[in-house]
Amino acid sequence: MCDMIDSQSAEKISRMKKLRRTLSESFGRIALKKEDSSFDEICVTKMSTRNCQGMDSVIKPLDTIPEDKKVRVQRTQSSFDPFEKPTNQVKRVHSENNACINFKTSSAGKESPKVRRHSSPSSPTSPKFGKADSYEKLEKLGEGSYATVYKGKSKVNGKLVALKVIRLQEEEGTPFTAIREASLLKGLKHANIVLLHDIIHTKETLTLVFEYVHTDLCQYMDKHPGGLHPENVKLFLFQLLRGLSYIHQRYILHRDLKPQNLLISDTGELKLADFGLARAKSVPSHTYSNEVVTLWYRPPDVLLGSTEYSTCLDMWGVGCIFVEMIQGVAAFPGMKDIQDQLERIFLVLGTPNEDTWPGVHSLPHFKPERFTQYGPKNLRQAWNKLSCVNHAEDLASKLLQCFPKNRLSAQAALSHEYFSDLPPRLWELTDMSSIFTVPNVRLQPETGESMRAFGKNNSYGKGVSNSKH
Repeated sequence: MCDMIDSQSAEKISRMKKLRRTLSESFGRIALKKEDSSFDEICVTKMSTRNCQGMDSVIKPLDTIPEDKKVRVQRTQSSFDPFEKPTNQVKRVHSENNACINFKTSSAGKESPKVRRHSSPSSPTSPKFGKADSYEKLEKLGEGSYATVYKGKSKVNGKLVALKVIRLQEEEGTPFTAIREASLLKGLKHANIVLLHDIIHTKETLTLVFEYVHTDLCQYMDKHPGGLHPENVKLFLFQLLRGLSYIHQRYILHRDLKPQNLLISDTGELKLADFGLARAKSVPSHTYSNEVVTLWYRPPDVLLGSTEYSTCLDMWGVGCIFVEMIQGVAAFPGMKDIQDQLERIFLVLGTPNEDTWPGVHSLPHFKPERFTQYGPKNLRQAWNKLSCVNHAEDLASKLLQCFPKNRLSAQAALSHEYFSDLPPRLWELTDMSSIFTVPNVRLQPETGESMRAFGKNNSYGKGVSNSKH
């Protein structure tokens, strides 16, 4: 009897040893092994006493692994229990660069095969967003009081960019205008607003990386003096209003509209730029600095000291730019000071009073005795070319209103009769769609004598046959 028990015990121990050996040889273990400081290498090791030493310090429960380090593991389906048969194949997808890596487990006793490494943007030697050395400066485009703008090239994707390099003063920190511009532009995605690609911050500079647009409306008008082709004016104005409507609906004011801040691409796409003075308007209204808009495009309410304004501030600038594109000269080119600027405005629109502008006497800088009393005039008397384009004078008069609340909004201006001959599809475009994706919408050749060739009764697209080339 004892011999039988001993025999059974020996057989049971033998079976346990055989099972332990089978498990040791068959069970595969997966881990992320740190080979160097640049990236993690995936490796597969057998769970044997010589290979698994210290491995517990590497493997962590899944819920303790950071999200950016987690990997997805897919195993081939099998009808056998995984503890009875080794997994034949493992397919792993790295979460950072989505590079698929396939490999088979090696046979027992052999070293784990090295995984083929794929080139990735996350490689230390590859250009990265947010790094200064990822952009090459090609030429200086301009310089301002606190920033210099360069034409550059991205080493990340090879595209041209505009680098706005803002100098930082150790005692002053980052200029608030730069912070404001960056924070606002990060949230604005529209075909008619310049796109902010990247932000680079170092101890000495803050660099804003924008899409590169080769010219602006000021340079475009200088190149084509005497007024632009009326159909081009219409397309530029439509795009300007489209961009403004987008930001105004988000309670953002640009506050510095002028031709220099309206970029023009080689296809004719207009983009709002330079949001350094832009500001998100909260509700209820707060007061703002009255030193905001370049003098020629600054509305009379701000010139008179008002600090309570809304989107109507930008709409005055739209009216000035509209007139300048058609006439070929600035609408109100003040040469001396604020007093001179106001005189030029009142000469055309009339000197305001409480009847025409309720509350004007309460503005800080309004002194009736300081201004000559003028009556209002038809705009065509000041800018004769407005009479050559259907509905242009009416639209300009509704934008250039001294009383701020009388100015047309951007959304309302888009529905004005002036635009009635444009293709209806333009009002159906998504925010990121260019107007030039609509068939037959394109810029016309500038002639320098566009108004003379453009008949008053011409409809959209018919002026090309009469223009000089």
